[in-house]
Parts: sequence; structure tokens; C-alpha cells
Amino acid sequence: MNTQYSRSVGDYLKAIHTLTLNNEQTSPLNLAEALQVAPSSVTSMLKKLSSLQPALVDYQKSYGVSLTEEGKLAALRLIRRHRLLEEFLSRVMEYDWEDVHAEADELEHVISPRFEDKLANLLGDPQFDPHGDPIPGRDLSMPLSTTIPLAELKENKDAIIRRVHASQEEMFQHLGQLGLRPGSHIRVLSRNPLDFSIQFILDDKGVSQVIGHDLSSVIFVDEI
Repeated sequence: MNTQYSRSVGDYLKAIHTLTLNNEQTSPLNLAEALQVAPSSVTSMLKKLSSLQPALVDYQKSYGVSLTEEGKLAALRLIRRHRLLEEFLSRVMEYDWEDVHAEADELEHVISPRFEDKLANLLGDPQFDPHGDPIPGRDLSMPLSTTIPLAELKENKDAIIRRVHASQEEMFQHLGQLGLRPGSHIRVLSRNPLDFSIQFILDDKGVSQVIGHDLSSVIFVDEI
């Protein structure tokens, strides 16, 4: 059943999905920080989501929160819709990549399943959005990825940037100005063992640049 949920419910489901990608559960405090809301608001919403039929989350105060199977499916449907919209805004509407997230956040709650289906057809069922994030397929399965963080790429190794998983528009804007976008060819020249910054060069720019670990850890690459 493809139930339409409110924007606030959808935001919680997507946030929990992101926070539990590498863990079985997350804490209400982590969720409050991710959504920038008061912990008391999180507790109230989690109680609501766990009491629905079917329940969308498994919430136990002492152990944290995770998505139920129904919650995972609902989150993946929203993520698919959101990332399809981001790809449409970037490719067709020519939005800058730092602007598509906020716009897609507004649109994902108002388009119909039919519109979403036609959007996927128009775009040719893309597997990745403008930031390189995977788009769940029509069956909600995720495309496979073998990328590693740029922070782990060894010196004098070449790679292709596949994904940039930044959390703020300003970070996307800064990385874009540096040329660090999906599809760019990058080589790590050296790394500083003290602060873990890296010196790199891009194929279309002949000068070396330096970024800190906070940026190299959100860029994912395929070694070539």
C-alpha cells in the first residue's frame, strides 16, 4: 500500500533511514540534531509513529529507534521521489546542484504517484541524482556502489568522483567551486598525517588544491 504521509512524518522517516544505514538503531537525540527540533518533539513523534497501524518505527526509550519494514518501504518511496525530483530540477530545469535539495523537499509531498512514474520515464529511470546519491528503483532496491571515501584514496592514485554526500547547501557550493563534482577525475598527490588534509589535482585544472578531512570524508570515488 502506497500511503501518502504528511511532510513532518516523511522528514522523520527519511532522517531515521539515513541515520540507521550503518546501524540497526539511532537515538532520539541524534534524530533531534539531524532534524533541528527539540528532543521533546522527537519523543512525541516517535510515540505517534510507533502506534500507527501498521507501525512505521520500532521505538523503545532505552534502546533507541529503528524503522519497521513498513517504515523502510515508506522512507524508500520518499527518497526515490525526492531524488528523481532533484535529477529533474538539475537536468531539465538547470538548477544549480546546491539548490535542488530544498526545492525537491517542497515538491516531493505534492506530486502524485502517476506524476512520479511519468517523471521516471522522462528521465530514463536514472540510478543516481545530481549529487551521486543512489535512487531507489521502481522495486525500491538500491543501485550497487563500490565507492570509497576520498579520504581513503592512496597517494598518486587516480579516481572518478561518484558521490558527494554534503549536508549543507554552502558545502555543495564550495565543493562545486573547487570542481569536486560527480564525474570529475581526481588524483591525490599527498596527505598531511597531522590534520589528514589532502593535496589533489583535477583533470581539468592544472593546479593542485588542498581540502581538509571534513570535506574529503563526504566525497566518494571509484579508483581507476
